[in-house]
Amino acid sequence: MDLALGGRRHAFLSTAQTPVILLDTNALLWLRRGHPRSRPLIRSAGRLYVSPVTVLELQLLVEVGRLRLRSGATVSDLIEDDRWVLDDPPAARWFEFALAGSWTRDPFDRLLVAHAQLRAWRIATGDAAMLEHSSGRCLAL
Repeated sequence: MDLALGGRRHAFLSTAQTPVILLDTNALLWLRRGHPRSRPLIRSAGRLYVSPVTVLELQLLVEVGRLRLRSGATVSDLIEDDRWVLDDPPAARWFEFALAGSWTRDPFDRLLVAHAQLRAWRIATGDAAMLEHSSGRCLAL
């Protein structure tokens, strides 16, 4: 079930039978821009979710100048899209899963993979290291 809270949609307990896919940061950007690497996502029948970690990573990329948004646009504008839902995983369990992520020193990748593992969702990514450590539950882009 998705709940509308303060103008944002958050995932509460999804009971849908369709596959669920967590978008990594690049997957979200590729899908948003219609990049050819997003084609597997377009063909997928799965529900798409975004992690709060992606929101933070996007904001940091904007702040350091590695991501430019259209004039007046914000990271929240990227997240507010009918194609995906912002998930809200329980932080204590999520971070517990992330403790086992010693395969990387990138906190964003570590938390994204932990998020997908916590929810038992597939993760959509083009990152080779994430693909290798996502317990086979991935959609390679």
